[in-house]
Amino acid sequence: MDNISDIDKQYVWHPFTPQMSKEKNINLVKGDGVYLIDENGNKYIDAFSSWWVNLHGHANPYIAKKIAEQATTLEHAVFAGFTHEPGAILAKRLLEHIPFHSKVFYSDNGSTAVEVALKMAFQFWHNQNNEKINVIAFENAYHGDTFGGMSVGARNQFNQAFSKLLFEVHHIPVPTKENKNVVIEAFKKLITHHQFSTFIFEPLVQGAAGMIIYDAETLDELIKIAQQNNIICIADEVMTGFGRTGKFFATDYLQNKPDIICLSKGITGGFMPFSATTCNTKIYEAYLTNDKYKTFFHGHSYTGNPLACAAALASLDLLENSETQNNIERITKKHNEFILGLQNNKAVNKANSLGTILSIEVKTTENTSYLNSLADVIPSFFLERGIIIRPLGNVIYCIPPYCINDEELEQIYKAILEFLEA
Repeated sequence: MDNISDIDKQYVWHPFTPQMSKEKNINLVKGDGVYLIDENGNKYIDAFSSWWVNLHGHANPYIAKKIAEQATTLEHAVFAGFTHEPGAILAKRLLEHIPFHSKVFYSDNGSTAVEVALKMAFQFWHNQNNEKINVIAFENAYHGDTFGGMSVGARNQFNQAFSKLLFEVHHIPVPTKENKNVVIEAFKKLITHHQFSTFIFEPLVQGAAGMIIYDAETLDELIKIAQQNNIICIADEVMTGFGRTGKFFATDYLQNKPDIICLSKGITGGFMPFSATTCNTKIYEAYLTNDKYKTFFHGHSYTGNPLACAAALASLDLLENSETQNNIERITKKHNEFILGLQNNKAVNKANSLGTILSIEVKTTENTSYLNSLADVIPSFFLERGIIIRPLGNVIYCIPPYCINDEELEQIYKAILEFLEA
């Protein structure tokens, strides 16, 4: 058999990878719980849950069984004018965790969940003969790689090539305890000078920006101000959903609830590409009309895919289980304890944790950014120690599957300390 890494190098274009890289990609042949295993039998702890998607461990037998059962019953069917049990039941169960929302719209990844949310919000106004389109977002934001998602995200290396094609968005600083009043005043000032349709945010954690963690208090105040001024609030929970922040959703920390929520990544436990955009009754009622021009003309060929719905239902079964909730609490406690030990580490600019998310900004002579050269050495350092970590520039982070045990967490912590000492 031909060498898979050689075939890959010749034919495959990989995401977020410099095209001139001469490195061959490691050929993974198996997943087992928290581990990924390559063709030579090397085992690696998946410390970042394969881009934050895996909740319950690789090749989880319960989710695999439910997908297999569904595959022999109904693998896919059009979702326009038809429905099926896993799609209907999944919507019901998702909304049991989001009781302030009433409808679920399915798509297939985080970027499209955001795209759906933006289109829902913009057309909400259009259907009422109001062409408000201005958007407020946070600096450093990342909301995906489709054009709407890029537009509401920060202007940076991710979208520089497309900057002239993106619609204008007004950005305000990410709230901290120090700048809380400044952010609130900037928000109020913008609202005074412009008619805004939408306020979009990653609640409590900005993932791709470097795992920037901020408190709920100021966000709560901003949502309150926005809704008082008839601005639709969108929470991008693509990364923060399904227990990552310690609560089921990051918006569970908030008193004031968003009008629309975007969900993906962990929704199927890491098994299937899938996403959902949920909304409250106010949003949905703007589309309740006999005027066909006010229909929400959006869909995907694989919208509501039964296999993905079955995976999501199985993942929810596991997530709602007391064992998983106890694991989330245990990981949260371990992360917090580790962070305390880094407070006086001279190699660390700052270290934070929220729920199962741990992030460490390493001091360098360069600015903190995704393109920091430290990103070129961190992955190999950890791979040599049997750990997969994909840093955000000079930010090392750990978001493990919930099945990780204390010994495996300690292995990650030990490797981080070794790197900081080096």
